[in-house]
Amino acid sequence: MTLSVSLNHRLPGFTLDLSFEAPPGLTALFGRSGAGKTTVVNAVAGLVTPERGRIVADDGVLLDTAAGVNLPPHRRRVGYVFQDARLFPHLTVRQNLLYGRFFAPKGAGADLARIVDLLGIAALLGRRPGALSGGERQRVAIGRAILSNPRMLLLDEPLAALDEARKAEILPYLERLRDELGLPMLYVSHAMSEVARLATTVVLMEAGRVTAAGPTAAILSDPAAATGLGLREAGAVLDARVAAQEADGLTRLETGAGPLWLPQIDARDGALLRLRILAQDVMLATQRPQGVSALNILPATVRDIRIGDGPGALVRLTAGEETILARITRRSVDALGLEAGRPVYAVLKAVSVARENVGQTGQIAR
Repeated sequence: MTLSVSLNHRLPGFTLDLSFEAPPGLTALFGRSGAGKTTVVNAVAGLVTPERGRIVADDGVLLDTAAGVNLPPHRRRVGYVFQDARLFPHLTVRQNLLYGRFFAPKGAGADLARIVDLLGIAALLGRRPGALSGGERQRVAIGRAILSNPRMLLLDEPLAALDEARKAEILPYLERLRDELGLPMLYVSHAMSEVARLATTVVLMEAGRVTAAGPTAAILSDPAAATGLGLREAGAVLDARVAAQEADGLTRLETGAGPLWLPQIDARDGALLRLRILAQDVMLATQRPQGVSALNILPATVRDIRIGDGPGALVRLTAGEETILARITRRSVDALGLEAGRPVYAVLKAVSVARENVGQTGQIAR
C-alpha cells in the first residue's frame, strides 16, 4: 500500500506545508520536537482536519478538502499506537487485545495467536496493565491496534517514554512485525537509532516542511541531509550477513563493502542484519594502515566531499556495493589530498558499532 499525503495547516510558530509518498514498508517521519510530525500522523488518522489537504491510501481517498471528503477516524481503518499504551486498566491483556478485534470486520483481522506469538506476550494474557512493564504495555497496545484489521499502522513515538533497556526489549518485536506482517507503518520518531534499525523509507521534517525523503540508506548517507539529521547522527546503513561466530567472541559479517568484525551478535549463521555505522566512527587513510588495532579496513573511493561551516567535513565513500560516510576535519581533507575519485581506506574499530545500531531482518540468507 502506498500512502500519499499533502497538507497545509497553520500551527503555532509555523505553517505545516508538505507533501510526501510513503511506499510499502515502514516509513519514518524524523525531525526535531515541534517539526509537525504528530500533526501529520493525526491528520492521517482523522484526529486533525487540516485547512487544506489530500490523503490517499492506494486508491482510497481519506481526505480531500477541495472535494469535501473527510472520512471519520473509524472509517479510515488505521491502527494508532501512542507514546503511552492507553490500555484499559480493568481488563486483562487478552481482553484488551480482543477489544481491538471488536472493530475488525466480521471474519477479518489478524489471527490472535499469531500476533501474541510475534509480540511475545503469551505469558502476559492473564495479567492486567498495572502488572506490566512499560515495554510489555506497548507490545500489548501494538497487538490491539493490529487486531483491529487496519490498512496501516500509525506509531507516534511509541518508545519515547521507555528507558534504554525497555527500548532494546521492544525493538526486535517491531522488526518482526515489519518483516513478517507486511502491514504498512507510519512511524514518528526523533531517535535516529530507531529510524536506522526500523525504517525502509525516511521523511525528514523541519519546521513543518519535508527537507528530504527517500530510502533509508540513501537519506542517512547523504551529506546534504546531515544538518537535518544532526551531525552526530550522520552515518550509513549497511546490509550484512552473519558469516561466522568466531572463537574469540567476535562475529564475522559479510557486507557489500567487504568483511566486518563486530563484538558477538546474537544471531544465527546466515542471518541478515542492518548495521548503522556513524560517520564520526570512520577514519580515513590513503594507504592501507599497518600495525593498527582496528580490525575493519575497507577499500573505498571518495565519491564527494561536503565542507561544513566549521572545521569539519563529511566525505561520502563508495565501498564495493555500499555507501559509507566519514566525518573528519577540513585540515585532514587538505592533508590527505582528498578529492572525488581518490582511492582511500575506511577504518572502523570493531567496538565502535553499538548494539543498538545492529538490527535484524528476521531472514536467513539462502
